[in-house]
Order: sequence, then structure tokens, then C-alpha cells
Amino acid sequence: MKLPIRLTGYALIFSLAFISCKKDFDKINTDPHGFTTASDGSLFNSIIQSLILTGDEQFYINNEILYKQTQQAALTKEAWGNFTLGTESMWSNYYLKLPNFRELENRFDEMPLSGEVLNMKAMLKIVLAYKTFKMTDIFGDMPFSKAGYGFQTLDYLQPPFDSQESIYLFLLEELKWCDENIDITAVTSEPFPTFAAFDRLFLGNMLMWQKLANSLRLRYALRMSDKEADLAGEIISEIWNNNRPMILGYDFISYVGESACLWPANMGFKNTSLNWSFREHQNLRMGSTIWHQLSTNDSSDGSGIFDPRAYIFFETNNANKWVAYPQIPEPSTPPSGGIPYGSHRDGAATFQIKGESCIYSPFDYFIVRDEDFMPIPMYLGAETHFILAEAYLRGIGLPQDGSLADIEYMNGINASVQWWMDVASNSKLPLSGLTFPDMVPIPPTLNAASVLTVFGSWNVTTDEEKLEFIYTQRWLDAFRQPWEAYALARRTGKTPRQGEAIHHYRLPYPPSEVEYNSSNWAAALNNQGGGDSPQFKIWWIK
Repeated sequence: MKLPIRLTGYALIFSLAFISCKKDFDKINTDPHGFTTASDGSLFNSIIQSLILTGDEQFYINNEILYKQTQQAALTKEAWGNFTLGTESMWSNYYLKLPNFRELENRFDEMPLSGEVLNMKAMLKIVLAYKTFKMTDIFGDMPFSKAGYGFQTLDYLQPPFDSQESIYLFLLEELKWCDENIDITAVTSEPFPTFAAFDRLFLGNMLMWQKLANSLRLRYALRMSDKEADLAGEIISEIWNNNRPMILGYDFISYVGESACLWPANMGFKNTSLNWSFREHQNLRMGSTIWHQLSTNDSSDGSGIFDPRAYIFFETNNANKWVAYPQIPEPSTPPSGGIPYGSHRDGAATFQIKGESCIYSPFDYFIVRDEDFMPIPMYLGAETHFILAEAYLRGIGLPQDGSLADIEYMNGINASVQWWMDVASNSKLPLSGLTFPDMVPIPPTLNAASVLTVFGSWNVTTDEEKLEFIYTQRWLDAFRQPWEAYALARRTGKTPRQGEAIHHYRLPYPPSEVEYNSSNWAAALNNQGGGDSPQFKIWWIK
């Protein structure tokens, strides 16, 4: 997929510009010593908008590859082999916005330092870190430190790839800078320089930005702990022991339900590509792997369900039965079918019509159809508790302490169950306005306590079993972040799984990068083992 980006007034320079190597945008005439809300703020707003998942990423990467590899769902038929449409979409989404980051960085460097300017710099760094971590965890090495500068010099039209290790270390330092420099007392209103009016993530709440910076530090420090154990431990220890702000699900015994999410209604967009990616794909169903983490038996009447998230993530088949598609089907396994993701289900009279051949439980209709109130998660508060639970249990940056690990693990379950139930209770269908509680009654006996009856740490005796419980619950919590579950599965090899261990470690680079940055692409492959296929491990996988 070729994506040429030509600039008005710079056509001769940028007529060869493509994807990461050659992206740019029109320079905006502005006073280099001043702040203009319209231009700077709109650049930042476009960056926040780029966090929204594209339809092709959801269709070809999440639905076709990641749910299968994580076994958070079952892929009943592999009918869409053109995954490069997804990798091209992810690549272009990242590199089309990178010049915006670089331009804002330049403008900030020319402004007098103040708490307000430092806050804007921090917000920019945090979003860049989030986007870059996600990309490098999918592809490995990538153009970064010299990418996005094509509008400044022709020397950077074909930027070299940075190693994943160097990207990780740099971004973790950037996030530490953000924690140290965010000023929550700074003014967030005009005429002071501010992104508050353009901040659709936290609406100008700088404490939440600070919490996100530290939460991302926790996530990625733990992720690299098998390769950079000492540094990972130092980061986790510094954040926890110094009581740095973090996104939390629970504060001691009180539910706080913090998260970093893209909420369509708040951001002023309709997430129409969500339903499109399921409606057109059609091949995802509840698999036996995740079903066995939600129900104690295979009773199709749902009597074995102990986790309320089963009702939020999935639903019954057309015969109102809970039936999982075998994660590893036999040749004789009946095929899936039906129309469970069709928009005809928006009405009360047609809600239960999923098609006679819908014999397996599909994803819950609300979670794939609600385009206004179903969030795109970036970081959920429960994740912090699962990270701390693992850190305590394994002694990574924190003293090895099984009791404290149990407390954080329990907090994680409590936070995850409550957060997902809150989301479901506010979910609505876009055409009819039908609500989740109207159409999907969750049995009142199901709650965090019912989950703990099965997955409470007191039900196992060894640290290895406790660790598997932690991974299982973190994997469940990341149900709508399959890229995060994919990272957890690759790092640990201990998430719920049937059949062989995971042997899928990365995605190949998109064809456009191979074609237009071939020499640097070849050097990156050599640095990572010589091949551009899923069996080649990225840096942090042991």
C-alpha cells in the first residue's frame, strides 16, 4: 500500500515521501516566539485523535490475528489473509502524525519555560511514548529518533531503524521526566499556554496525565524485566516507594475506578469502525479457553458462570445457549455462522435474532456495536494492581512478599469486575437507545466475590500457581486490548492457553516500508535475527 504525502509549496521535496520515511504536513505560519491556540492546540488534538483504532487495525490485526494468538476468543475461520492492510494502517497512523509531534517539540523549544509549557511538553511526550511503545511491541525495531523530520531536512527522508532496546530506555527516561516536571498547580486557561481545551483524554487534568506517565513506566518496566532486571526493578521501586501518582482501581479498600480511555461521546466522534470490523469479519466467537476462565462447567444454560464479565464480553447463541467454539477444533466441528453482529439487532424486537446458524456464543452485541459509550481502553486501573502483585510475588523492585501480592491481586480483580460492570451499565445502542441493563440482565449473585471463590489466591498453594492466576486475571481485564494480552502471552508464556505454546512473536513490517526504506529495513532484520516473520522474537522476549 503506497501512501504518498505531498506538501503544498514543497512538492519537489516531498514528491517521494511515503509512510515513515517520508511523511509531513503543511507548515503553519505562526509567531515562533508565541503560542497560538488554534494551530498548536489543533496539532495536539489531531495527535489525540490518532489514538483511535483504525478500522483496518481492528479488522485485520486484532480480529484476525491477536484474538487468535492470545486465545481471548476463537477465530472460527481464517478468511482474511491480507493482514498487510492492517500493518499498513498502523504504520501510516503512527508516521503520519510523527511530524506533528516534531513540530510541536520545536515550538516548545522556542517558548519561555513555565509550568504551563512544561505541562504541554509532558502531555506530548506521554502520548508519543504510548504510541511508540505499542508500535515497537508489535514490530520490534523501528524508525524513531530520526523519523518525522523530513520537513526539516532531506537527510531524514529515509530514517534508520532504532533498536527496540534503545527505544524502551529512551521512552522510560522521557516518562520519568514527565513525572518530575508536570506541574499540577499550573494555570490551564487562556491566555496562558495550555492544551486543556484540546485535551479529550483527561480534559486538562494534569494529575491524571502524571498518573498515566507513571503507570506506563510500571507497565513497560515489568515488560522488559527479563532483559533489564536491575533497571526494571529500580523503576518499579522508585515509583512505589516514593508514592508517585499512578492510575488505580482501588485505593486501599475503596473503589476509585481510574482509567485512561478514549470515550467516543466525550471526544466528539462515533466509533463506527468498531461494529464494521466485527460485522464484516464475522468469524470471532467465544472460545473454549476463555469460557473455562468464566464458567466452572460447560452447561449451556450458564449455570456454571461465576464471572459477570462473561455477560459483558459474550452472549448466548441464537438458541439462547452458552456454547464455546473449540479453541482447537476437530475436522468434524460444525462451522459457525449467523448474523450476530448485524445492525438489525439495534431494535428490541430484533435484538435476539442472530441467525439460525449462530450456534456458538458471539461477542456481546453491546461491546461491538455501542459507538458512543463503549471506550477504547489504553490503561485500566486494575492493571496497576496486577503489575504490583507480580512484582511483589517475584521480588521485582519490591520485597518478595506473598501477602502483599495477594492484596494487590485481590484489588485487581475487584477493580476489573467493577469497572467493566460500570461500563456495561452505561452502554447504549446507537439507533434505538436500548441500554445494556435493559437487554442483558446480569445475575445479581455474580460480582467480584463470585470471581474470588474460584480465582482467590487461597485456592492454590504454590507461587507458580498464584502467578498464573495473576496472569489470567490481567489477560481477562485486557479483553478489549488484545495487543496488551498479546504482549503478556509472549512475555510470560503462562496466560490461559490450549494446545501448543505461543510461537507468534511479532508482525512483519508493512510492504511500503520494505519498498521505500529497503536498506534500513534490511539492517533492522539483521539486527533482529535476519527474518521478517512472526517466529523471530523481539528484544524483551526471553
